[in-house]
Amino acid sequence: MSNKLETEIVAIEEQQDHGESVFPYAYFCKSDGATLEDAKAWVAQHRDALLDLATTHGTVFFRGFPTGSVEAFDEIVQSLGLPNFPYKKSLSNAVRVNRTERVFSANEAPPEVNIFFHHEMAQTPLYPKWIMFYCEIAAEEGGATPICRSDVLYDRLAEECPDYARDCETKGLRYTNVMPGENDSTSGMGRSWGSTLGVETREQAEDRLKELGYSWNWREDGCLEATTPVLPAVKEISPGRKTFFNQLIAANSGWKDSRNDPSKAIRHGDGSKLDPEATKRAIELAQELTFDVRWEPGDFCIIDNTVAMHARRPFKGTRKVVASLAEMETHGL
Repeated sequence: MSNKLETEIVAIEEQQDHGESVFPYAYFCKSDGATLEDAKAWVAQHRDALLDLATTHGTVFFRGFPTGSVEAFDEIVQSLGLPNFPYKKSLSNAVRVNRTERVFSANEAPPEVNIFFHHEMAQTPLYPKWIMFYCEIAAEEGGATPICRSDVLYDRLAEECPDYARDCETKGLRYTNVMPGENDSTSGMGRSWGSTLGVETREQAEDRLKELGYSWNWREDGCLEATTPVLPAVKEISPGRKTFFNQLIAANSGWKDSRNDPSKAIRHGDGSKLDPEATKRAIELAQELTFDVRWEPGDFCIIDNTVAMHARRPFKGTRKVVASLAEMETHGL
């Protein structure tokens, strides 16, 4: 069936060139009469190549494929043959709503909230290797998903701020987050401690935190303040290729709500503060290296979460972008 679906590798507007790679790599479907079954067969046939392309280029973007619903996207994801990473088993602090077993809303934060660059769950001991996004409804205005190559960012940062890059690589990072007692959908990081940890009682929460190597403190208002063990800030994804794999930008720029203060959210592994000027430069470099995915309904993409960061721009109107995670990895703790 896969020969019924023809694709074209396309150079898209504002696409970036990084050495022998481009960002993002893009496929457009050329077959007007192709069906979902054709698309599933094509994805399954090219699965290994698509994943290799995502690692090489950071992101593979698809437009014009016969994926007219969240359920169809779920079937496309299944065609990749990757182990599911259910959101309920993650330690992410964003509030999300499942649409299928594998697919959930990308973020329930209000449309005016800017979600800053991050690698999904890099601030926890467990993280997904792959992220798949799908656009069900495009926003009337705004709502792009910015993406950034973190290997390119690290190379630039090592050139401009070598001491800072070295400290990040050798000292690692600790993250502190205050989780509410109940889900707070008004915040981009408002998932409750019970939901985040997959528990119902304080005793169960403490057992889970001990297992993960966290330290913690219960607040009088029922919130839980938790600090991670030392986690890597730089990841070597292949010999000589390093990536700025962390949550540093989001923690400094976006971890702010009624419970959280960005200035207290992140430290080096030895407890020392991060160089504020170098951190500012890292944030600036990420903006310089940004590619905005401007969604059209039916678009989807595959992101290697260890290579590319993502974010969300504010929007007006209805925007429904869903996500799926695959292949749980750990920091080897």
